[in-house]
Amino acid sequence: MITALDHIAIAVPDLQKAINRFMDDFGITFEGTQEVLAAKTTTAFFPIDGTSIELVHPLNGEGPLVQHLEKRGPGMHHICFRSDNLDEDVARLREKGYQFLSEEPSIGAHDARVIFIHPKSCDGVLVELNEFPEGH
Repeated sequence: MITALDHIAIAVPDLQKAINRFMDDFGITFEGTQEVLAAKTTTAFFPIDGTSIELVHPLNGEGPLVQHLEKRGPGMHHICFRSDNLDEDVARLREKGYQFLSEEPSIGAHDARVIFIHPKSCDGVLVELNEFPEGH
């Protein structure tokens, strides 16, 4: 079952400039960065009241986020819902006709299992579902 809005991800062409904006201009606590090899991104984390903002930037100038930035420019990339049973949620949504960008979940930031729903299934919005490992 989907239990919470986990994060909103924003694609940025200049990660350090965006980090500075959120820290200095908006005063939001910066929690650090992580390279997410499966997605070929560097992600910066800003927890805020039960959810977080994640800034995503292409890792080493590679990966699908490069094409996203070239095609759409910077801005909202996706929203992510937290799941307490990702496999059940994926099966239920597939039964309802939702299309996913991959057949199986992969490992994302914070070692969470993640899968993305195709934007065509969600009124043009890229939606991620994640499930954290036990004890997280």
